[in-house]
Formats: sequence, structure tokens, C-alpha cells
Amino acid sequence: MKLLIATTNQGKLREIESLIYRPDVQLLSLSDFSAASEVAETGETFLANATIKAAGYARQFGVMTVADDSGLEVASLGGRPGVHSARFGGEQTPYAEKMRMLLDEIAGLETDDRTARFVCAIAAADVSGQIVFAEEADCSGVLANKPTGTGGFGFDPIFIPDGYGLTFAELADGVKQKISHRAKAVRLFIRFLGHYKPI
Repeated sequence: MKLLIATTNQGKLREIESLIYRPDVQLLSLSDFSAASEVAETGETFLANATIKAAGYARQFGVMTVADDSGLEVASLGGRPGVHSARFGGEQTPYAEKMRMLLDEIAGLETDDRTARFVCAIAAADVSGQIVFAEEADCSGVLANKPTGTGGFGFDPIFIPDGYGLTFAELADGVKQKISHRAKAVRLFIRFLGHYKPI
């Protein structure tokens, strides 16, 4: 079975590819298609965006497609940046600056609440663009006082998952791949693939 992973984010692509290691699945990425038209994320939830992307790219290329939408929700900011995580502070703003802006905003609040969670929604569409799978998973934790570590990507250097004293960016890849929001969501998808029968 061919499976398109619909992302241009190389960090996400590496994480998802490393988790889906079934010999009967041929993984494809958007770079395998020269004429890919970007599918706009117009949803107001992670799940909505994941389903929009999965269905859109599946219809474009006629191949089963899995897409994710993920982001960081900060409790003291009412769940922001949430679905706008990648666009927080501007789409072209480097993540080092995004993290500084986020930590500065929290520092300006009269609260000690640094709880946050990463959320990942994953959706899959069959070759006709029909959604056949959609689930969401999360990983709770707290925000660090400053970015630490060189691994991972995005907001990983400021997120400390519950039960660990290190940020996602400091954890070994094998540890992150067991506990992260994306790992949990992809495992749900892998379980689904185990009994999925394409029509």
C-alpha cells in the first residue's frame, strides 16, 4: 500500500516516518510529487485542519494520505497559540524568536501557571479523499524558563513533559518517540492500519 505523508515540515516527516515502519507500506512525501498544490489549513481545530489536508492531498494525487496538525496550547494564555502555533509571531519568524515572544508574554502575566500541552491530530483519507481515520492525542507538561537543548524542532526546547526534568529538545529521540503527542497519535493510526482494508 502507498501512503502519502502530507507535510513539508521535515521534522514532522522524520518523526512520522520513523514510527510507521510496516514493510507492506510504501511511504511517500510531498517532495515525491512535483506539481503539489498547497492545501490551505482553514480549520479552527487541529482535527479540522488534519482532515482538510488529508482529503485535499488524497484527491490531488489519488493515493491514501495521512496528515497531521499539531501545536502548543498554553493554559495561562487560554490555549494559545494552539492551531496558530506555526504562525505565532509571523510565519517567517524563526522559532528562537517565537519562543522568546511566548515566554515574554507569559512573564508579563500575574500567574505562576506554566502548564501547557502539545496536541496532535492525525487524519487519513483513502484514494478518493474520503476520511477513513481521525484521532487526536496530547502530551501534557510545563514551559521551561528558557529554551534548552538542540534536538527536536518547533517549541520543543521550551516544553518539559510531565514526569521528566528535561525539555523535548533535550530528551533522546527514543524517549520522545514514546511519549510525544505525535507518537501517541501515530500509534493510534498504526493500530487502525492493522485492520484497514482498502475498498
